[in-house]
Amino acid sequence: MNNTIKLAVAAALVAAASTANAGISIPAGDWTLDIGGVVNAYYTSTRTSGAPIGLGGCSSNDLGVSCGGTKTNANITTGLLPNYLSVSGKTRQNDLDVAFTISINPGASTVSSGKQSAQQENRQAFLTFGDASWGSIKLGKDLGIYASDAILNDMTLLGVGSGAGLLAGNTTTLGRIGTGFMYADWKSQIAYSTPNFNGFNATVGLTQGWNATDLIGSGSNTQRAGSSTAYEGKAAYAWTGDVAGKVWVSGITQKVEGMNDRAEAADIGANVSVAGFSLTGYYSKGSGMGTTVQLRDGFDTSKNARDSEDYYVQATYTVPGAGTKLGASYGESKLDANASDSFTNEYKNEMWTVGAYHPLTKHLNLVAEYSDVKSRISALEGTSKTISLGGILFF
Repeated sequence: MNNTIKLAVAAALVAAASTANAGISIPAGDWTLDIGGVVNAYYTSTRTSGAPIGLGGCSSNDLGVSCGGTKTNANITTGLLPNYLSVSGKTRQNDLDVAFTISINPGASTVSSGKQSAQQENRQAFLTFGDASWGSIKLGKDLGIYASDAILNDMTLLGVGSGAGLLAGNTTTLGRIGTGFMYADWKSQIAYSTPNFNGFNATVGLTQGWNATDLIGSGSNTQRAGSSTAYEGKAAYAWTGDVAGKVWVSGITQKVEGMNDRAEAADIGANVSVAGFSLTGYYSKGSGMGTTVQLRDGFDTSKNARDSEDYYVQATYTVPGAGTKLGASYGESKLDANASDSFTNEYKNEMWTVGAYHPLTKHLNLVAEYSDVKSRISALEGTSKTISLGGILFF
């Protein structure tokens, strides 16, 4: 991925008002406004087979590995990134850098005749203030802190990954979410970020506590967990040169109302790039955090925490001159069974993906991907194989 596209991806997801190379810049009195975004669409063909496996019984909110039997679904939809329109503003007042970001995220997929019912999200609405000498404070809704670098380094960020077969009509697919890392999600938060100390920076924050659900244990058991604040943090060190890279760690902990244990997790990851080659490795371990999305299936019906693991490895190569990025990745997400569970051993989702991402212009990428997902629980196994072709535009 070239630097322009990499910065555009970061701007699309994080959209901090201070992000370099923002979209359309407009001076407005004391303010400088930036308008940026993403537009993308893909043709996807997904073939599912095997046992009916899904976190909630193959509903539209599941990973969607298999709903029993063999069938093929073809859709035209957005990929892992939603369509994005972000408005940011920044100014300098009373020796403070003050900024804001608000975004809207419309879907590009319709599944019913006679009505335009594509979903829409509002992922960001936050303000920041601070100074280069001591850091910045963020108030509002933005990308979560724990596991955020896992998704920002996922190559399917420019593509589709998993979830295309059953998620038509939604704003996004899943990429590698649930098959290699936990979704950082978009959270209301109060966070502090340090200045950049020669490549090192850190962020700590309070985020809104969420509900815990147990779908694979009982199919309908929902436990309240919203009254306790979550505590999140991360630290990273990045360097440049002929061999460039980044290493990071992050963590989260939250008391879960009515449960016997806390929900908590920690991760570590690294990315190294040299001569067009890039290698990424990631690992996380949690208790009570669940799988795919935070606090989903983290606790059994006896209110005890289930252990979980996530990891992925990824290798890419950017062709000199053409700028085409070729990549392959593999990852797993595992959830251990407890003594009171009806399933045995573990619930596991794994995926390998190969992809080609070609910058047709400075801002437009053409994308071709193939993803193969397997899901196992007890003696059951389901598979999902997706081919996707399309394009993604950053501005």
